[in-house]
Formats: sequence, C-alpha cells, structure tokens
Amino acid sequence: MSSNSEFGTDLPKTTKTYLTGHDAEGKSIVKQSHSASWDPIDGGKMGFNQIYTNNFMADMNDDADIKFNDETNAGGKLGLVSRGGAVCRMVDFSPSYECIYHRTKSMDYGICLKGPMELVLDDGSVTRLQTGDVVVQRATMHAWRNPSTDSWARMIYVLQDSKPLFVNGKKLGEDYGDGTEGLKSSDNVDE
Repeated sequence: MSSNSEFGTDLPKTTKTYLTGHDAEGKSIVKQSHSASWDPIDGGKMGFNQIYTNNFMADMNDDADIKFNDETNAGGKLGLVSRGGAVCRMVDFSPSYECIYHRTKSMDYGICLKGPMELVLDDGSVTRLQTGDVVVQRATMHAWRNPSTDSWARMIYVLQDSKPLFVNGKKLGEDYGDGTEGLKSSDNVDE
C-alpha cells in the first residue's frame, strides 16, 4: 500500500518529482510534477519511493518515456531492476536497520542523500558513507545499514540493467536472499 508521506520524522516532508518537456514551440517546460508515493518494506523499517523507470535508450518522442513509466508502475510487476532499462528510486532506512544481503543483475549508482549509511559486502567489509557520497554497485552481494540509533537515512538508487556477470566461469545472477517477502523479482533475471 502506497502512502504520500515519508517514513522518517527527521527527513524532508515534501519530496516531489518534476518531469521536464517541451511546449509546441520547442521551449522547455515543467510538464508534470508529482508527490512521492511511499511503499513500506519489512514492516515499515524501509520505504521505497519509485521515482521513474524507463528503457535504454529512452524515447522521449510523443512522451513515450512517460507512457512507459506510467504503464510499468501501474502494472505492479516492477522488481528492483527493469529489463533493458533503468530504475530510479528513493529509499528511506529506519534507525539501526540493515536490509538483507542481495544482488541484482545491474549496475547501480547509490547516492547518500542523508547519512550516515553503511555498505556491507559479503567479504565482511563495511564502508561508511556520509551525505553526498556515491557508490557504484557492480552486481555484488551486499546489504545497506543505517548505523544511526536515532535518525532515519535516505539514499537514491539508479539501477541500470546489465549483461550477465561471470566470475571464474560462474554466472552470478539476481539473489534476494532470505526474508524478502514483498519484493518482486526483477524482469531481467532469465537472461
């Protein structure tokens, strides 16, 4: 169930997305704007705001990209990654929350909007991010942790579909791990 309010009381309350475009004369305009719609994950300890998704290369002629985004989101089948495309979402993490280890078949850009946050890898390493830091996530098994005991954290992720990854001849595909009820499988996993 989606909500129009963010989860953390210490995060900005008015999150909006603005889509630009062109008028009939080719002048730049703000074509649309919409308020965030948040989906609770793991009992509300984490929240997803699906910002935009599209194919690669995006087709903006006759607003094809907007139609694709609207149809994909309305269909309710979008996983973390979209086949042949990119997904942009904002994610809020409650204090002391750590999501499960997972891997997607994608190259992800994680931008820390309000930290600190920690990137936890399956080799045991932990990398602390501060506000403004960026992680380029290259299909590794990882988790995200909010180390604060009293403040919510916020990240933006852009996930771009990728070719299958092989390490020493072994194909490493999407793996959501255990405890992922409510997360839909990505539609790019059978490649």
